[in-house]
Amino acid sequence: MITGISIVSVWVLDQDAAKQFYSEQLGFEVTNDIQLDHGMRWLTVRPPGSTGQEFLLMDPDHSMLDRESAQLVRTLVAKGALSPGVMATTDCHGDHARLVELGVEFTQPPSDRPYGVEAVLRDNSGNWYSLTERRG
Repeated sequence: MITGISIVSVWVLDQDAAKQFYSEQLGFEVTNDIQLDHGMRWLTVRPPGSTGQEFLLMDPDHSMLDRESAQLVRTLVAKGALSPGVMATTDCHGDHARLVELGVEFTQPPSDRPYGVEAVLRDNSGNWYSLTERRG
């Protein structure tokens, strides 16, 4: 029986820089950092306190089947055209203030929405995430 998604792939431009961003700025735990065959590096992180879902920080140059596709993905990531998803929080305003202090770029400050309070942040590769505190 399928019980959910355990790993979400996130394309990054530099795995070392992404590891530093997700662990030092966002406070995520590094759960795996393994060099695999053919140059692929299995680098996973997860939010503090989480025992479930992980983010696989993937370099397109070592994960795509062809160079043309890898370059296209890198261009889209750097442009800020991709969003891996929504990060849940219990305190959007507080997390926003804390993350800004740590140098995280926000493209939208916390704002009231019909579904809760949302801010939008970018990682150091260009991916953007909704940081959302849901209502009720």
